[in-house]
Amino acid sequence: MTKFLRTVLVYVLTLVAVSSCVKPEDTYEEQQRRQASIKALTYLRDNIMSENYYWSESLVKKPFTYDTGIEDYFYSLLYEKDRWSWMTDGKSYIDDESGVQYGTYGVMVGQMIDYYADYGVYAGLVYPDGPFGKAGVKRGWKITGIDGKTTEDWIKTDREAFQDIFNAPSTTRPHLFTFQDTRGQTHQASITAAESLLVRPGLSTRVFTAKDYPGLTAPVGYFNYLSFKADNDITGKSMMDDITEAMDYFKKQGVKTLILDLRYNGGGDSRASNLLVSYLAPSRARGQVYVKRTHNRKQRSYDIEGKVVSPEKAISDIESAKNSGTHFSCKPSSPEFEHLYFITGKGSASASEMVLNGLKPLADVHHVGNITYGKPNGMYVFLYPSHLAAYDRGDYSGLKYVFLPICFYNANGLGENIPDTGIIPDNQRPDDLYHDFDATEDNIAACLHHIVHGSYPALPEVTEPAADTKAAFRTDAHLYLWENDRNYGRYTIKCDF
Repeated sequence: MTKFLRTVLVYVLTLVAVSSCVKPEDTYEEQQRRQASIKALTYLRDNIMSENYYWSESLVKKPFTYDTGIEDYFYSLLYEKDRWSWMTDGKSYIDDESGVQYGTYGVMVGQMIDYYADYGVYAGLVYPDGPFGKAGVKRGWKITGIDGKTTEDWIKTDREAFQDIFNAPSTTRPHLFTFQDTRGQTHQASITAAESLLVRPGLSTRVFTAKDYPGLTAPVGYFNYLSFKADNDITGKSMMDDITEAMDYFKKQGVKTLILDLRYNGGGDSRASNLLVSYLAPSRARGQVYVKRTHNRKQRSYDIEGKVVSPEKAISDIESAKNSGTHFSCKPSSPEFEHLYFITGKGSASASEMVLNGLKPLADVHHVGNITYGKPNGMYVFLYPSHLAAYDRGDYSGLKYVFLPICFYNANGLGENIPDTGIIPDNQRPDDLYHDFDATEDNIAACLHHIVHGSYPALPEVTEPAADTKAAFRTDAHLYLWENDRNYGRYTIKCDF
């Protein structure tokens, strides 16, 4: 291992000479391009994959030439069962880490085909400050039409064009959307995608009382947490403030039972997951192991046992780390949770699964929702070029590529691994896109029912669509889901070596 610059693990690489790869007749620019290509490919193969990749012993050192595409080459090196490793360009990675989305409506759309056989398209997640949120759209609203054409017609005639409206929207031309809200009322809005949107990981922090759900005798906290982000956003505010501020609020409200909604949380940075665990675990668990991390044979010296610490200790370690640049907006305030309810779904991956798996032996944990994604491992983050002095100043303009290969596996303190097929909930229920994140939403309501009655309610009734609707859509009406992205499910480590 070598140095980790600010937020990512990087390797200091002595690059081999590549003059033999340059043709005499090349122009100067061509020589530079070919040299740069060989350097990047050499770094990827011989310093990242051969040394650090979890399946390095199965790695075949495939040859390359100066015109080999680095992305294709990276994926060609992966072990056949590896569906997790990924790479991206430098700008995309830094934008994501700082919470910036470009060309977006601030909405995630979804369908409920698997359980409800409902081919409709719903707003599953709406950022309040995004264009949809500002237009008044809420989770649970059905998108019934766009530009005078029904959603059904869009999907049947041009499904890709329909998805492109959300995946690659114009930031200069509005679309006329028609919606049906959760009460069945129709709304129309002309909405233009935002050029950029700051997205933070804490989507919703609230407390349920008997006014929200009859029978509750004590306040119940609810925290919808979307990603384990640990860096500062573009305004300089730490992403981890979303954790500390939520926990401070829950303590002030006297919350002893917490519902943690991770159904759309694909993982992220270990600093954030360690901090969250420090708040969620009971004080009696401090000093106990919640995660065991194992590497390949070459990197066994980095195998560790992660132990539960107090929030004060976790925050102190983060702020004092070399080049952390992190300062929390509020002092740690430690609620003592007696009961934890996790809501998961197919989008719950990586660090989400690690936190759930790690806390099960240490706390009173209840698990509701759908089977998780299934990512029992994590990656270190390698920058290319591997070291630029500007990184120390927070300037990543020279960053070309970021590689995230699987480097370790996680188990909990009992040695229990996360299944590749995902963690099965105690009470398995489908995602409920018919309701907002409130006491009427099926998964949240199931948690509240268990808190009040000690048992889970019956599963929601399945309503078959009309025969003509079902026949018209068939399987080609499935939209592309976010968790099918190759880079979905991240768990990365911040270390200083």
